[in-house]
Amino acid sequence: MQTDFLVIGSGIAGLTFALDARAYGRVTVITKKESNETNTNYAQGGIAAAISPSDSIESHIKDTLLAGEGLCNPDAVKIMATDASHRIAKLSEMGVEFTKSHKSEFDLGKEGGHSARRIIHTKDRTGEAIETVLIKEVHKNGIDLLEHCLAIDLIIEDGKCIGVWGFDTNRNEFFPFLAKSVIIATGGIGSIYLHTTNPGIATGDGIAMAYRAGVPVANMEFIQFHPTSFYGKKINGRAFLLSEALRGEGGILKTKDGCAFMEKYDSRKELAPRDIVARAVHSELKEKGDDYVLLDITGFGARKIIDKFPNIYKHCCDLGVDPTKEPIPVVPAAHYVCGGIVVDMKGKTNIPGLYATGEAVCTGVHGANRLASNSLLESVVFAHRVDKSMVKDSKIEKLKIEDLENSMQSTNSKLTDKSSNHLEEKVISDYLLQIKNLMWEQVGIVRNNKELQEAKNKISKYKSEIEELYHKYIEIAYKSPLRQAIATFQLIELRNVVTVASLVIECALIRKESRGLHFNLNYPEKDELQYKKRDTILKKLDK
Repeated sequence: MQTDFLVIGSGIAGLTFALDARAYGRVTVITKKESNETNTNYAQGGIAAAISPSDSIESHIKDTLLAGEGLCNPDAVKIMATDASHRIAKLSEMGVEFTKSHKSEFDLGKEGGHSARRIIHTKDRTGEAIETVLIKEVHKNGIDLLEHCLAIDLIIEDGKCIGVWGFDTNRNEFFPFLAKSVIIATGGIGSIYLHTTNPGIATGDGIAMAYRAGVPVANMEFIQFHPTSFYGKKINGRAFLLSEALRGEGGILKTKDGCAFMEKYDSRKELAPRDIVARAVHSELKEKGDDYVLLDITGFGARKIIDKFPNIYKHCCDLGVDPTKEPIPVVPAAHYVCGGIVVDMKGKTNIPGLYATGEAVCTGVHGANRLASNSLLESVVFAHRVDKSMVKDSKIEKLKIEDLENSMQSTNSKLTDKSSNHLEEKVISDYLLQIKNLMWEQVGIVRNNKELQEAKNKISKYKSEIEELYHKYIEIAYKSPLRQAIATFQLIELRNVVTVASLVIECALIRKESRGLHFNLNYPEKDELQYKKRDTILKKLDK
């Protein structure tokens, strides 16, 4: 299989790039589940842009830099904030129906860390609205969109990325996919944690794949825990998110006995940035020994709740709570990674032919803490900027197709061993649960040296054992630098989960201070001398 641009991932970043790149060559998008099963699809709040006459691009930049606590790349932030209104206009032109006010202007919401109302939204289903339109446009423009195709590892030839090894989960077959340029847009890593607002597909595949190939990753210690997810019940394994827009409209956080508490932690109270609110909730739970706190939006009135937040209202009622009559039980959950694959402002990595965009990358926009509703914005802005001239002088390398076909036939024949597959599933689920629990308990909202070191030792052991399992069940004999693949979808993901978990822990141990989303009890203050404007960068060392 061959193409000009191979896009891995079907969220807002991947699809935005695909639509832009179609004018430059053939574009193929592969995604490991259904095309709409992405973090984008579950984004409720909205997309930030300074478009109000009372707002300014400079103010948006200032708020973003303040939230990022000295670690943002100012040039990247300026690019994002400046281009925001253009990207909103383009999405509207494509058919995204953003909610309007009675004056036929955008209904602008306010969220934590923002000094003005600048959150453009489609009620409380913004991500879904954008994703639906982008998928429709992709089909309309003749872009190949292949579902149930999981990328396993990059194919590197003479130092250049020329494609990926893939796994067709419907047909249980491996395949090589060659391309002039490969674009990683695989999203985040929330599934390495026991509690997350991300769908199960968020296993850090692109980050792990790039790291194994020798691409540096940065700032993986900065994991954003959303302060408010529904307590006690999940939807398909995913914690239901209670949008920050609820606090933006006046929602109040209270302890179980009904006492508001955010004033103790920050003068902005519920509108403080997410890192502060999440730690405040964590502190209250630890101090009182409670399992959850309450988010009270009853003061909005029933009509406003139902009209402005219909998705949240419906899901809360389905989960047994009527938010028009009673507070909602909430707890923090892993939500977003601010670090990722190191790229330049045009999405280029250190490997020729390999680009990346979206949540999987570290552009420097978010620094130590992402400002609310900057995630969709970053994705659509920087996906648009990924260099598309890269295919002009590039050729698809002519590998020995016979060797590839022989490797595929040998590998695919092993997939018929049902007994080994049954054993794998039990082993894999055990490993996955252990990793999720470990990350939640020891590499969560508040950390310390002892637990981080214990986590590192355990993850190193798991990683070694999982690599052995990986090689045991399926091996493909092919020449360097192609790598070995595996029999099942779950084992591919498990390998990526343990890789990404190890990166988070390693970065957390390196940063001996507390900044933004990384809070270490052994170093409770910022160290401006050693760590301000200093990214935590890791690169795989060749053996």
